[in-house]
This record gives sequence, structure tokens and C-alpha cells, in this order.
Amino acid sequence: MDSGTLISFLAVDLLLVCVPGADWAYVIGAGLRGRSVGLAVTGLVSGYALHTALAAAGLAVLVAGSPALLTALTVAGAAYLVWLGWSVLRRPGVPQAGEAVERDRWRVFLRGATISGLNPKGLLLYLSVLPQFLVTHDARLPVPAQTAGLGLLHMVCCAAVYATVGVLARRLLGARPAAARAVTRTSGAAMLGIGAFLLVQRLALGG
Repeated sequence: MDSGTLISFLAVDLLLVCVPGADWAYVIGAGLRGRSVGLAVTGLVSGYALHTALAAAGLAVLVAGSPALLTALTVAGAAYLVWLGWSVLRRPGVPQAGEAVERDRWRVFLRGATISGLNPKGLLLYLSVLPQFLVTHDARLPVPAQTAGLGLLHMVCCAAVYATVGVLARRLLGARPAAARAVTRTSGAAMLGIGAFLLVQRLALGG
């Protein structure tokens, strides 16, 4: 895989990662609630690590070729977004003490992995976008190795962007409760709206 292909993928990937969505909302909420941003980001990246492993093993092709399975995964991800968005709207993140004891570190990690693992935007990347950058003829590396490399690059981009978002949220909104509530409510409404749209669209196509 040449450097031009890698740069092109990096540009597209950064564009997707920088679009606010469920991942952004989660790290912003983690920063505002005094939870570990690093742990939240690690959870999110772990979800994409699972996507990468499945794609490299060839399961992504299997999912893409099975409309029923793809519909089930998309519906599950969309429903989770609706639930998460409603939860955020009910309890918007507000600044809390940064030194608060974290009694739910495992839950912070697991929720991050679940959000990214079921994120429809992640499914779109691995099933539709990433395969366009794979070289199938006269390639130095086999397709699984190329898939793993691009997936790793995506994980690095996610870690860098989400860590920055979480830290900035804590620093910029930590002393502004009203602004913090507005940001988290906007994120929750966006997640709920995106999830509802995907549910309606996928179920309409399935019908």
C-alpha cells in the first residue's frame, strides 16, 4: 500500500472522526462528570479494535453480504443511540470535582466499548469506506494485513481526537455549568435524532 493511499484514507478518516456524534458526546460527558477521559477513550478505541479484528478476519465482508445481519446490527446500534441520547437529555452532564473517586471505572470502559462497537458510523467506515482503500492486485501485503493497518490508523486517529475533545471539554466547560448542560443536551438530541432516523430508514428498507 503506497503513501498516497494512506494519506487519502487518513484524510477521509479524520473527517469522519471529527464529525461530532455518540463518541464525542461520551468523552465530553466523561470529562464533565469527573470521570477518567483516558479510560473513556480507551473503551471507545477498544470497540474499534474489535471492528478491526473482525474486518481483518473477513467477517466484515460476510456482514456486508448478509442484508439481514447488517440490518440487525444497524438497528441494534441505532436503538442504543436512541437510548443513550434520551439518557443524556434526562441527565445532562454537569461539571463535577475532578478528584471524585471513580467507583465505576469498569463501567466507564465498558460503556465506551459498547458505544463504539455499536456505532453505525463505525459500521459505515469498516463496511463501506475502508474496503475502497484496499489494494487487491499486485499488493505487497495481503488484504487482511492492509485491513488491520488501516484499522489501526483509525484507532490512533480516534484516540487523538477524542482525548483532545474530552480534555478541552473539562477545561473549557468545567467552570460553566450552563454551557456544559447546553453542550450535552445538544449532543443527546443529536444522538437521539440520528438513532431514530437510522431506525426508521433501516426498518423501512427492511419492510
